[in-house]
Amino acid sequence: MTQGQPPEVLNIVALSRVFDLPELFAAANTPTVRVIGPDQVTDPSQIEVAISWAPEPDAFARYPNLRMVSSIAAGVDRILTCPSLPPHVAVTRIRDQAQADMMAGFAAWHVVWHHRRMGTYVANQPKRLWERSFQAPPPGQVRVGILGYGLMGQSCARAIAAMGFAVTAARQSQGGAHPPDGITVITGHEAIQTVAAQSDILINVLPLTDSTRDVLNAALFARMPQGAVLVQIGRGEHLVEADLLAALSAGHLGGASVDVFRTEPPPPDHPFWDHPAILITPHRASDTSRPEILRQIAENYAALKAGRQPPGAVSRAAGY
Repeated sequence: MTQGQPPEVLNIVALSRVFDLPELFAAANTPTVRVIGPDQVTDPSQIEVAISWAPEPDAFARYPNLRMVSSIAAGVDRILTCPSLPPHVAVTRIRDQAQADMMAGFAAWHVVWHHRRMGTYVANQPKRLWERSFQAPPPGQVRVGILGYGLMGQSCARAIAAMGFAVTAARQSQGGAHPPDGITVITGHEAIQTVAAQSDILINVLPLTDSTRDVLNAALFARMPQGAVLVQIGRGEHLVEADLLAALSAGHLGGASVDVFRTEPPPPDHPFWDHPAILITPHRASDTSRPEILRQIAENYAALKAGRQPPGAVSRAAGY
């Protein structure tokens, strides 16, 4: 931009079949970064950046000069599997420490909910029942497993370890910084199964890939200790819902918290709604602020234009 000329505006086309992204981001738009709907695009050849969540199958076909697609969050599986996504287009995701800290607080709350059997007290209150018969074991005697040790998993592990729980995390890739005191990290292809087998409370924050789809299944539940509980805050497609119901009905698992579903919202007749051992929350584990999302998209696009790898770049091979 030369002196006297207006600043260049980055128009980001919003492509989603489930959210009205232009409306969601309206208050976050700036004079130089704007989220617009497809109906506001007069010349599709001018669009180089898209923001997306659950795009339609042909969502990207209209934009011949598209260079980058950003997720609105950490998950990118529905973008990567979209048939109209060109192979040369960079895919980025949002990496936000504040979001990870929010996720960690949510996970820690569910650990306490199950460890201290808080659901019993909630159920007892309308009965005016004052009952103190349950004695929770010390946190150091409760084994908390975390599936996934990226940004979200690391934040969850630190928060829960700081509460005194024995934390073990599963990470499929090797390397990375040495974990802090109180956290053990197991790596390799068998890491998920190994961590599940030694977890009284198992928290899932894995990315969704071909290898992790349906990973929370009957075989994994069978390896978990008797009475163990599941905290499912990853992606809905991780969980085989019928297998969780069977494990609870058999008495092998003691309970579950489920924040994400294959179909959202779950239909009114979904069996989880009135199951006494399942706590449902409506996909509220964490959020990233809209201004922060746009800031990261602009930063990623600037790096791409400069010939550098965007900080939020996704590996298509890895799926995250």
